[in-house]
Amino acid sequence: MARKRFTPEQIISMLREAEVRLSPGEKVKGICRGLGITEQTYYRWRKDCGGMKLSQARRLKELERENGRLNEAVTELKLDKLILKGALEANCYAPAATKKAISLLHDEYMTHLVTSLS
Repeated sequence: MARKRFTPEQIISMLREAEVRLSPGEKVKGICRGLGITEQTYYRWRKDCGGMKLSQARRLKELERENGRLNEAVTELKLDKLILKGALEANCYAPAATKKAISLLHDEYMTHLVTSLS
């Protein structure tokens, strides 16, 4: 079954509709069936967006995207720092020493990259 993506506007309108339908005593299961979502989705949305206004939900999504970009930038800067630190520590005046230093730096870079992505 294909996964549907709902916009923050749709989520908030569905939560408002669910609140209106809950007040007279309708069951959550029936409301979710009518909205075309699972109960788990309803409770997750209510936890994340319950009581939020539309502008707040949009701002939250923007901040989450910006936070992801900043985390990527920090990871890249850490890797650059490690590479430069390793290059400074290596005395690579002879060609063999240069090749060895490059090999070690590459291995360290890849190891750190794998651990940072995990």
